[in-house]
Amino acid sequence: MKRRNWVVSIAVGALWLTGCQQQQPAVDLEAEKKAVMEMEASWVKAAAAKDVEAFVAFYADNAVVLEPNKPAHHGKEAIRAGLKEIFGLPGFALSFQSTRVEVAKSGDMAWSTGGYTMSFQDPKGNTMNDRGKFVTAFEKDAAGQWKVTADMFSSDLPAPGAPAEAAK
Repeated sequence: MKRRNWVVSIAVGALWLTGCQQQQPAVDLEAEKKAVMEMEASWVKAAAAKDVEAFVAFYADNAVVLEPNKPAHHGKEAIRAGLKEIFGLPGFALSFQSTRVEVAKSGDMAWSTGGYTMSFQDPKGNTMNDRGKFVTAFEKDAAGQWKVTADMFSSDLPAPGAPAEAAK
């Protein structure tokens, strides 16, 4: 009787392990990386078009945007309000491109880093140019679409009034 229970336990354990292995299909990390890069290319187009609603659509509902010299924007409504302000500046232009994209082995999280350029006119009509770097975190939503969950950028230029060597 003990031997029979032992054999049944081993058989049940083997079936359970086999089932666990079958539930986790291999993730094509290169395909996921390409999907993130394609998503970012569409996101850049939304920025170039100054389309706030299209740009905001790339964010998850609970996303956070961390921009320099401002409090964090938590959630789509706060992000939308911040973007309307900046996209509405005269002469506004934004471009960015990843130099690195990595996808987690699970295939449902990713991050990218890269550079951006931005310009706009100040209240006196002077063109202000900025360039810097960013890091963006992505997660797949319930529909399997990549969404931005955290977005942070910072300028490479010195803050107004800072010594010029601070930009080196």
